[in-house]
Amino acid sequence: MRRALVTGGASGLGAATAERLRADGLHVITLDRAGHVDERVDVTDAAAVDALAARVGPIDVLVNSAGIVGPNRDLVATGLDEWRATLEVNVIGTVAMMRAFLPGMVEAGWGRVVNIASMAGKDGNPQLAAYSASKAAVIALTKAAGKELATTGVLVNAIAPAVIATPMNATTAPEVLERITSLIPMRRVGEAHEVAALISWLCSTEVSFSTGAVYDISGGRATY
Repeated sequence: MRRALVTGGASGLGAATAERLRADGLHVITLDRAGHVDERVDVTDAAAVDALAARVGPIDVLVNSAGIVGPNRDLVATGLDEWRATLEVNVIGTVAMMRAFLPGMVEAGWGRVVNIASMAGKDGNPQLAAYSASKAAVIALTKAAGKELATTGVLVNAIAPAVIATPMNATTAPEVLERITSLIPMRRVGEAHEVAALISWLCSTEVSFSTGAVYDISGGRATY
C-alpha cells in the first residue's frame, strides 16, 4: 500500500485530499499545527519536520497543502514581519517538507509531490501581495524541482486553484473575496472535493509524463 503525507490536513483542501486519497486506497498521514490530525507539526519548524521524517519513514506521496492567506492590505501598509510570516509558511514550509521526504522517494525510484499554489501566484491579487508572491514562489519551486528530479521517477507538480470554499478563505476580506470570485467565468467558487480529484490524479500512476507543471483549477479564470 502506498503511503501519503498531507500537510494542512486538519481542514480545507488538505482534509478533502486526505479523504480522497484514502478512498483511492492509500495509507494517509495527515499533518497540521492543530486539529484532528495524525501528526501535529509546524512546517516552519525545521527540527520538527526532520524529526517527523525520522519517525514516519519513507513515503510515496507528498501533498503540500499547509498555507496561510496572510495580510489583506495594500502593499505599503503590509509590514515586513507579515511578509516574512506568509513566506515562512507558504514557501519555506513547503521547501522543508520536500527536503525531508524527497530523498526517500528518489531512493525508491518512485514518488509524487503536489504543491498547492494559487491563481494569485500567476495573476497577482491586489491587497494580497504577500500571498500572491508566496504562491508565485511555490510555482517556481515546483518547476525547478520537477526539472531536477525528471529522471528519478519522482514527479513534482503544482495546482493553481481560484477561489475555493474552504475555511482559509473565511479570513479573506469580503471585498477582496468578491473581486476575485467575480473573475471566475463559471460564476461560482470551487469546492474542495473538486480540487481533491485533481490532486488524486496527480498522485497516481496515471501521471507519467508530466513534471514541473502547474494545473489550473479555476472555473475558467486562468488565461495562461
